[in-house]
Amino acid sequence: MPEPVETHDPEGVDFGWVMQTTFVLSIVVGAPVVALVALASGVTLPTWGARAEFAVRVGAVVWLVTALAVYGYARRQQ
Repeated sequence: MPEPVETHDPEGVDFGWVMQTTFVLSIVVGAPVVALVALASGVTLPTWGARAEFAVRVGAVVWLVTALAVYGYARRQQ
């Protein structure tokens, strides 16, 4: 039986898993968080440009927190 062409045995944190998990969790958690923050803050978002800018700003914070949490989880589990 031939060996598989590609094998993967990471030493330490598997950054591919961290990036994929961060991406999925940022979408799943981030969309409701952005919507709740927009509703709770009372900010007026009259144009699509203003809405997009608001979503990017809040989403960046959500992504950063998610990435750090996923990386911390991966470090603890190794």
